[in-house]
Amino acid sequence: MDDTSVTRTPADLARSTRRQWLAFVALFLGLALGALYAAGHYGRTIALSAIEAQGRTDANLKVALLRAVLERPRALPFLLSRDRDVTDALTDADEGKRQVLDRKLEELVTGTSAAVIYVIDTRGVAVSASNWREPTSFVGNDYSFRAYFSRAMKEGTAEHFALGSVSKRPGLYISHRIGPANAALGVVVVKMEFDQLEKDWHETQRPSYVVDANHVVLITSIASWRFMTTEPLPTDSLAAIRESLQFGEAPLAPLPFERQAESNIVRAVLPGGGAQSFLRIVTPVLSTPWQFEYLVPTGDAVAAAMREARLLALLLLGAVAIAAAIWLRRRQVALANAARDQAAREELERRVTERTRDLSLARDHLEAEIADHRETETKLQAVQQDLVQANRLAILGQVAAGVAHEINQPLATIRAYADNAKVFLGRGKPEPASENLGHIANLTDRIATITEDLKALARKGRTAEEPVAMHDVIDGALMLLRSRFTGRLDRLVVAPFPLDLQVRGNRLRLEQVLINLFQNALEAVEPRPDGRVNVSVGVDGNAVTVTVADNGPGLSETVLAQLFEPFNTSKEKGLGLGLVIAKDIVSDYGGRLEVETHAGGATFSVHLRKAAQ
Repeated sequence: MDDTSVTRTPADLARSTRRQWLAFVALFLGLALGALYAAGHYGRTIALSAIEAQGRTDANLKVALLRAVLERPRALPFLLSRDRDVTDALTDADEGKRQVLDRKLEELVTGTSAAVIYVIDTRGVAVSASNWREPTSFVGNDYSFRAYFSRAMKEGTAEHFALGSVSKRPGLYISHRIGPANAALGVVVVKMEFDQLEKDWHETQRPSYVVDANHVVLITSIASWRFMTTEPLPTDSLAAIRESLQFGEAPLAPLPFERQAESNIVRAVLPGGGAQSFLRIVTPVLSTPWQFEYLVPTGDAVAAAMREARLLALLLLGAVAIAAAIWLRRRQVALANAARDQAAREELERRVTERTRDLSLARDHLEAEIADHRETETKLQAVQQDLVQANRLAILGQVAAGVAHEINQPLATIRAYADNAKVFLGRGKPEPASENLGHIANLTDRIATITEDLKALARKGRTAEEPVAMHDVIDGALMLLRSRFTGRLDRLVVAPFPLDLQVRGNRLRLEQVLINLFQNALEAVEPRPDGRVNVSVGVDGNAVTVTVADNGPGLSETVLAQLFEPFNTSKEKGLGLGLVIAKDIVSDYGGRLEVETHAGGATFSVHLRKAAQ
């Protein structure tokens, strides 16, 4: 914000304008960069969400098609395990019966989607197969090492994806035991191949593949990815797969993936192309331990969404920048006009100041000619000496009056206790007399303390503060007033308060404060038959407030204006020092003394600091 109270030259205004525009441009560039980054991030997030939603829909459709392909041949092994021709071929070594089964299996393959169907005896040797006519016929081969044979013999059924040991073609082997477990005859096996499914996936131009529980790719739209892994295989798992010949001599190398910061974003190298970013969508294939993975390209869609979001952000920011530039220009014009007006006012003030200075010089010259410097100096010295003497006398009078005022109450109490002691001695009661003499001794100590305090006050010092029980301070003040207001002290009522409440100060000095306030209040209500003085103690956090309220005539405006000035009093025999000393004592201990007056009386409030307990 420019300060228009200082004259600004045109050069100053020009420099300020340039700095403002430079700052504006820098701010705009910073905001633009931030907006572009935020908009790009937002656009990318929205695009990825849309791609993922569409990709999951496509993936679910592909998984549904895969499940349909899997379900069709699953019933075939079960049905063949109960076929009489199969049973006869396993129980009778007649070659004719096995040829009949061969032809039957050959016809079933033609009418189903199975790649090959074959029957294995209990030794693991194939006795009949649908490909019996082909050079790569399975008949006579030993498959006892295959997991689908051993598991079917043990559990009744099995499914196992592997590379054919004879055909060298991958497929899913679905097997079913023939006969009960305790009298098994063999196993019937149906092999499924997924060439057509992989061809359909390949036409979508988006990588699709199925992995098993070991993360090995089984079915894929990219042939070169088959039997590669999405995760590195543990050493023991790799050794077991090698030993079972499940995937032949495949290297089981990791897929050419490079994972990004997001767990579902990968960068993959496709055959015949460069690396691309893909959104990786994973969906389980129900009824199998497999999962289907679908890679959706993100490059073009994400780039387009980021461009649109950034363009929109730039348009909005441009509109804001234009509005801000218009406002800044108007502000600069207004400041320039204000600077011109200020310069005109300052020029006028300069001329008035010069004229005033000339008149002042003329006046000083006349005063210098009229004044007699030496006579004035002599008179000033005499006056100064008179003032010093008067100040000394005033200080002496104040000290004497203060001592007289503060010891007046203890002396009156001493007189009362002495008279009581004489009466008790006259009645032959030494114990009460001794108690009164003890009180007299305590009051003489109090007078000595007051004298020391007044001396300390003259030396601008104060008595060290300490924790003081508020209950002891009020009781001490009431004790000193008891003889002065005999028979009338019942007009002063102290409201209950915590007996363990402590404040910071000195007991005797705080008693002086309350004695002055209690005495003034009792004297104010003395003419009234219903006169009453209410004393209450309140606690607010670390502050303690003692309130002394009376229902007397109150204080006039004149008295209230000079209430805390020395020797100002409304009493006929008063010195006007009690409230002055009380206020000084309270101030010494970090408190304050306040007064309020109204038609129903006056209220004095003593604010003190609460002592930690």
